[in-house]
Amino acid sequence: MAQPAGNVMERIVALCKRRGFIFQSSEIYGGINGFWDYGPLGVELKRNLKDTWWNDMVRNPPLGPDGREFQMVGLDCTIIMHPQVWKCSGHLDLFSDKMVDCRKCKGRFRADQIDSIPCPNKPSKMVGQHHDCDLTEPRDFNLMFETNIGAVIDEENKAFLRPETAQGIFVNFKNVCDSTRIKIPFGIAQVGKSFRNEITPRNFTFRSREFEQMEIEFFCHPSESNKWYEYWRDLRMRWYTEIGLRSDRLRLREHGKEELSHYSCGTSDIEYAFPFLAAGDFGELEGVAHRGDFDLRSHMEGKLVAKDGKLVVDVGPDGKPKWKGSGKDLTYFDDERKERFVPHVIEPSAGADRAALAVICEAYTVDESRPSPELMKFHPRLAPIKAAVFPLVNKDGLPEIAEPLYREIRKRWPAQYDAKASIGKRYARMDEAGTPFCFTIDGQTKEDGTVTVRDRDTGHQDRIDKTRCVEFLAEKLGR
Repeated sequence: MAQPAGNVMERIVALCKRRGFIFQSSEIYGGINGFWDYGPLGVELKRNLKDTWWNDMVRNPPLGPDGREFQMVGLDCTIIMHPQVWKCSGHLDLFSDKMVDCRKCKGRFRADQIDSIPCPNKPSKMVGQHHDCDLTEPRDFNLMFETNIGAVIDEENKAFLRPETAQGIFVNFKNVCDSTRIKIPFGIAQVGKSFRNEITPRNFTFRSREFEQMEIEFFCHPSESNKWYEYWRDLRMRWYTEIGLRSDRLRLREHGKEELSHYSCGTSDIEYAFPFLAAGDFGELEGVAHRGDFDLRSHMEGKLVAKDGKLVVDVGPDGKPKWKGSGKDLTYFDDERKERFVPHVIEPSAGADRAALAVICEAYTVDESRPSPELMKFHPRLAPIKAAVFPLVNKDGLPEIAEPLYREIRKRWPAQYDAKASIGKRYARMDEAGTPFCFTIDGQTKEDGTVTVRDRDTGHQDRIDKTRCVEFLAEKLGR
């Protein structure tokens, strides 16, 4: 019987620590809020997720909306960039949340979340509802982490940890065009760490101060940007179902006009019903945004603002740009159209940590009929361990058969060898790790060369020839 919904997230967090998926950062010193470490199983799961995204979106993307192939390339940009990048992108001025402080408990909270944050002095009430709460007026709090470059700490040497990976792609647009033969439409992808000084990080890894993004900036002709926006919106939604997230827990939500950024022609969020949310609520997994030519034009000319329904360079009282752009020509010349233009950009921006959390929540299953009722039903492409090999007993020549088989499988996939405890306990350990297939070598193996293969999800067992184990896994894992 499934556990009560209210306990699900607590049980998931406990299993993640017990089996080595996710640990609190610096736990032996009491931890540090908003930072998480991935353990031996977690790092494999997250790496598999990123590799799957890279393979499906960059190395082997589906055909475009017109049935034709398009090009995708990658970048790996630095975490610290020139401060002017963040001035022209708008982050230095606009990347902030409204916060409130409590004069009584000295806590700091996001103004839009105080109705759902327990009061530190009385957790049964929300922030602001306890009679001792004394909240300040909301004020802006910039989310970028500051640092300094060089030996002297002053304003001239101030820099920032990047709050997103996208800007590294935009400032390298010209380099990519000049160093490759790439032609529009094309995409540039990046996977990497970003940092946001969240006021109230919470809900396990869902809202963290250090996180990893999987982002694409797709450059296209302005006349074709709407169809590419629809293409990427629908493609990214399908991808989540293909890696095992149930469609009834996913939704695609188009932003209303009041939610759109001033430069956005359209934005959609792909959302998942995480178990820590109230029934009927969803949390964002990925945003797919039609950004127009805002970013490239900003880095050419300076920060843009909306005025009279148009985007114009932000100028001061003297009529000069507040923030000068790079002055570099970031236009694109289309040989076929014989036209020069600033490309429009479609941005599918996914959080690797949120996607991993959704995969963990989706995989978590309780089956009371099993010796160990908790198991992780990961999609085989994402499972941290693909197979396990067990000698039924650690004698009678069975390890001598099992160990070579394990080494053969390990050459191609992550695998584990386990000869300790009862076979039921070994199966249970692999179920909790999310291992899709287990091979057991027993007395019959010595007689006819067959082994037992057990399916994690169903518990069903078959016998196959031990020489077919690698072939069997290749068929099941799709590679």
